Amino acid sequence: MEATRRKSWVVGITGASGSIYGVRLTESLLSLGYDVHLIISNAGWRVLKEEMDFQAGNREEMLSEKFGGYEGKVIYHPIADIGATIASGSYLVEGMIIMPCSMGTLSSVAHGSSDNLMGRAADVMMKEGRALVLVPRETPLHAIHLENMLKLARLGVKIIPAMPAFYYGPKTIDDIVNFLVGKVLDSLRIEHQLYKRWGD
Repeated sequence: MEATRRKSWVVGITGASGSIYGVRLTESLLSLGYDVHLIISNAGWRVLKEEMDFQAGNREEMLSEKFGGYEGKVIYHPIADIGATIASGSYLVEGMIIMPCSMGTLSSVAHGSSDNLMGRAADVMMKEGRALVLVPRETPLHAIHLENMLKLARLGVKIIPAMPAFYYGPKTIDDIVNFLVGKVLDSLRIEHQLYKRWGD
């Protein structure tokens, strides 16, 4: 009898500011029972160091320390590993979220430039018809940024800019981060309790 497949998501963290979003998303997916295939760009590691004091010297050890309660459920893939499982459409995952997504990565996805695992995994999601969510974190936006987002939106990619709301009365940075991560999970129809909804 075939074993039941464990459900998993791919999470990409790029060099855009807001690395805490990707970390919180990973924590949330893990707490909800999913496995997470994690890709972090080299620039993403730099921002994790600057914003969250992640030490990039031993990357796998750092991730094991951060997500230690979920041993075996976080699968780290180096950005250059184009032979990784998630580089193939035959490897089943639910979908992929790049959070935060730099404009360079967004452009790469929009133009099918699969020159590293981040771009290749996103390309696989699109060709296989799986969920792909990009969370751009940039301001201001110029015409090329907007055109690339429009191109992807027309292809069915969900674009969720890192724009916090304030109607629910956030008191801390954590509240703001949780809101945005919650909006991403909402778009994927994943139930959560990260923020207070309008009308609750």
